Amino acid sequence: MTLGEYAHRIVDEQYRQMVKHEKHVLADTDPEHLHQMRVHSRRLYTALQVFGAAIDLPKAAHSKRVRSLTKALGKLRDLDVQIATLQTDYHPHLSQPEQAYLETVIAALQQKRRKTLAGTRDILSQSRYQDLKTAYETWLSAPRFTPLAQIPIVTVLPDLLSPLLSTSLLHPGWLIATEALTEDTAPTLHDLRKACKHVRYQAEFFVSFYGAQFKAWIAGLKSLQDSLGSLQDIQVLLELLSDVLPKGTELLELRQMVQSNQQQILANWNQTRLQHLDPASRYQLYEMLLQPVLE
Repeated sequence: MTLGEYAHRIVDEQYRQMVKHEKHVLADTDPEHLHQMRVHSRRLYTALQVFGAAIDLPKAAHSKRVRSLTKALGKLRDLDVQIATLQTDYHPHLSQPEQAYLETVIAALQQKRRKTLAGTRDILSQSRYQDLKTAYETWLSAPRFTPLAQIPIVTVLPDLLSPLLSTSLLHPGWLIATEALTEDTAPTLHDLRKACKHVRYQAEFFVSFYGAQFKAWIAGLKSLQDSLGSLQDIQVLLELLSDVLPKGTELLELRQMVQSNQQQILANWNQTRLQHLDPASRYQLYEMLLQPVLE
């Protein structure tokens, strides 16, 4: 299989999965559809990064258009996650006075969600989004490629996978020890999470070309991404409480729960980051990429 053929397969899969959930997102029947549409728009964006040198897309299908869509879906999805977290993870475990305060926050988020949903529906009905879909349908039915597309996919696997791996391993977030985690360093760890997510999405495109070690690496990226995501959610929650509740409001039970969750998440952070800074571990990752399973 050539690079072009494989690129066409991946782009087709991610695009079809993305638009599959569109009607359900507009109907707002189940937040899982929004989640899946956002995930596959991200995967499509990653695919365009990975295969960009081999495919010749119409202007309306370029990665910037896909990224704008992902951001719009992300705003609504983030609100869904915040509301669900407050309702499920925190509210049932608080005393009635603190529950009442939290209900005020939830109500404010639900009001914001209604406005954001209206904006998302507007974006999905605009000509810009319809042009994006038309561009992908046109390209998928009659794809255009660059000369690089003729190269066998197995020849360029390390070249495709190495750049994002390098970017993630050089991220400054690995230098932040547990005791150095503050509000100032939180954005850096959030950015590290996004870098890990990009690497994971990219790697998942090529699972069939590698063995068990490769799958274990992806599972580790997913676990790390989830942990860093939980830390970001906690930071967002604290900022939200500060913005919505009256000044001086003390939610001691809630803050104790938040701190406990934070400590559990950070329990293995130093071990994880030191492993990623270890020269031997880093070399093993690159060696793995150089040894696809050729059948």
